[in-house]
Amino acid sequence: MKYIIDHDYHIHSGLSLCSGDSNQTPRAILDYAIANNFSQICITDHFWDETVPGASDWYKAQDFAHISAVLPLPQGEHTKFLFGCETDFDKNLTLGVSREHFDRFDFVIVPINHLHMEGFTIDIADADSLERRAYLWAKRLDAFLDMDIPFEKTGIAHITDGLTAPRQWDDHLKVFSMIEQKTLEILFEKAADRKVGIELNLNFDSYSAEEREIIGRVYFTAKRKGCKFYFGSDAHHPAKFQTAPSNFRKIADWLELEESDKFIPKTD
Repeated sequence: MKYIIDHDYHIHSGLSLCSGDSNQTPRAILDYAIANNFSQICITDHFWDETVPGASDWYKAQDFAHISAVLPLPQGEHTKFLFGCETDFDKNLTLGVSREHFDRFDFVIVPINHLHMEGFTIDIADADSLERRAYLWAKRLDAFLDMDIPFEKTGIAHITDGLTAPRQWDDHLKVFSMIEQKTLEILFEKAADRKVGIELNLNFDSYSAEEREIIGRVYFTAKRKGCKFYFGSDAHHPAKFQTAPSNFRKIADWLELEESDKFIPKTD
């Protein structure tokens, strides 16, 4: 059966400091889900656990007291609204959520490629080298997959996003071209074994056919190795809701996804 677009598991409210949009409310998010017949939706504001040392100044303000201000979340008659978070993985390979606090959330997403935060997620000395960024992308993913966390309620956010190498548009494409096929196979075999979700949210129309081949190698390898996929718009403002569902459909068709390829968070 063809993959059904029935969810969006990566959405920010106005509480995320990179949003700050008073119109990006839980009610607006739920209305988006209902309008698109989604059975599940998840709010994933940026978060760093106050019990975990090492938060950047930007993350310190986004503790549990801050992000839990959205609770209780409104629910739809046919739409379940999940409470999640987007945490981070710093340059010392520290995860921003403690193991014992995973039960605060229905779903936790982790962007192992947030390498735009120079000094926090990547050493300044490594920032100018695309080769080092390619190495760190693989190293960080491998280290993350070795953690003792409940992967069945965890997703890897926007794994090929331009934030991997943000200084020029094609830098992230160069980075993914540098990663050996064998490395991808080993990593995604481990990801499939851990049963972690792989997020899909690239802006499909912003890539040429040739560029999609570069990015697609990551996703097609993950699919062949048995990984499961979910969609996340990474919406920070309501305007993103207008284009997200059609973008999801283009990606699902491109990857020839079936319902058997779907990741569903195992909520408590």
